[in-house]
Amino acid sequence: MQMAKPPERKQWEGNYSEWFHKVIQEVPVYDMRYPVKGTGIWTPYGFKIRKGVTQIIRDELEKTGHDEVLFPLLIPDYMLGKEGEHIKDFEDEVYWVTHGGKSPLDVKLALRPTSETAIYPMFQLWINAYSDLPLKIFQIVNVFRYETKATRPMIRVREVSTFKEAHTAHATREEAEAQVKQGIEIYSTIFSKLKLPYVRTKRPEWDKFPGAEYTVAFDTVLPDGKVLQIGTVHALGQGFSKAFDIKYMKADGNYENVWQTCYGISERAIAALISAHGDDNGLVLPSEVAPVQVAVVPIVYKGKEEEVLKKCYEVRDMLVSAGLRAVVDDRKEVTPGSKYFTWEMRGAPVRIDLGPRDIEAGTAVLVRRDSLEKTTVQMAPIVGEIRKLMSGLDDALIKRSSAWMSARISEVTSVDEVKDVLNKHGGIVEAPWCGDRGCGEDLEAKVDARILGTPYGDSEECNTGIGCVNCGVTAKSTIRIARSY
Repeated sequence: MQMAKPPERKQWEGNYSEWFHKVIQEVPVYDMRYPVKGTGIWTPYGFKIRKGVTQIIRDELEKTGHDEVLFPLLIPDYMLGKEGEHIKDFEDEVYWVTHGGKSPLDVKLALRPTSETAIYPMFQLWINAYSDLPLKIFQIVNVFRYETKATRPMIRVREVSTFKEAHTAHATREEAEAQVKQGIEIYSTIFSKLKLPYVRTKRPEWDKFPGAEYTVAFDTVLPDGKVLQIGTVHALGQGFSKAFDIKYMKADGNYENVWQTCYGISERAIAALISAHGDDNGLVLPSEVAPVQVAVVPIVYKGKEEEVLKKCYEVRDMLVSAGLRAVVDDRKEVTPGSKYFTWEMRGAPVRIDLGPRDIEAGTAVLVRRDSLEKTTVQMAPIVGEIRKLMSGLDDALIKRSSAWMSARISEVTSVDEVKDVLNKHGGIVEAPWCGDRGCGEDLEAKVDARILGTPYGDSEECNTGIGCVNCGVTAKSTIRIARSY
């Protein structure tokens, strides 16, 4: 077995944005040349990555009792404006359809910025009795938001092309709270399958989802030190159900408004997947979402072409029969070295190099994508060897990305330390906080960063009893601060 030095990850040293754009263009994953700002095209290979991610999302939601639906894109303005707090936050971002052909419409139609106001009028029709609850649905659709900041592919766009939103309705607050916890666990499972590290943070009152009682967000740190929100879960209480008159009849014959939750993921999760695992050679993909899990590269010598290619096809067919996604790179007039470059750039977890000597010896050379480690194995147990390599790669990805992110979470006790850490290293800063909104907003202005909120879970009440990082008043919790997308 020959060991190779793992590739350096130079894109993490300051040129992350350039690296990201280069990778998604050269693979290619996503084409940004469509002539509408803030939109992009999923290429065939990129769409397969997207399909792998959305399949994980679908599987986890369906196994927990969520049914997939598909709602219209267009929302009448009177429906969009029905929940005042909700629409106020989106009103500057809405795209409006005002004409059908040359004729002005009687009712303006919004391209959905999110779907609460489209879905909940139907909940009002679908829910009548306790037996109709709980109701749990989801859809994966595009949403439109007139993003006025600088757009970035997948991360900050005007057409979110992969927006998964789940919506649930329940008879009691307790059942809705249980659903929030289940939603958080579902997301934890999804991101674990993508080998993505994250922190779970309860957003501050001024940064929660509009119309929600509270919001819990999943955040990860990108290679440039900025934080990216990759998923959110919202406890909606009864605000929307009162606005849309969604009630159910109780056993005593009286009616009560339902309690609701919703939660969303977008293609930001795919941007995070690319960013967390990639290296200077290109993508490094977890085996579950890799469009090609095994790339077979023929090492052809003159006079042996037919023999080598035939064996490569046999190996591919054997792998496909075993349930692996495998291809033979049989491009002519392309050197093996160029083919290596292609499959390293595309992030295939395993490459098989197969030449005349290997065929004669009954062996093959396996190359693991993350470490570029080469292993010579016997042909007979090759399926098992490939599965072991993919499992090792998956384990290494989460360990490496989690260790990298953990090293970028810092504890501080002063405003100057907050500034110093964010300016030098980025990442997430944790500090004691009094819990006062005015103090929090003042701190955001001082450090030119965003308060993500307080840790969700066991550490929610840590750092109590000491002085607030900003005002010095006794702290009630820990607060997380970061520069974010």
